[in-house]
Amino acid sequence: EIDIIMLDKSEQTLVFVEVRYRQNTQFGSATDSINYNKQTKLIRTAQYYLQQHSEYQEFICRFDVVGIESDLKYPKINWIKNAFEA
Repeated sequence: EIDIIMLDKSEQTLVFVEVRYRQNTQFGSATDSINYNKQTKLIRTAQYYLQQHSEYQEFICRFDVVGIESDLKYPKINWIKNAFEA
């Protein structure tokens, strides 16, 4: 479910990152595809991860979304920090 899990040590924050790619935006942008249902699944997966890794339970958690659009040679990358809250 979650593409990248990383640690932002400067903020003592555990970051869960969802990456989406769209070749074209005919049906919306890559980041638009992170709807309420997808957010709920990501939150549940993050909760499970935290249950399995107790060393991170006291960390602040953040959910980022990275949208990649266009062809892979000249992509447009949109990184939204704190895209939604749990």
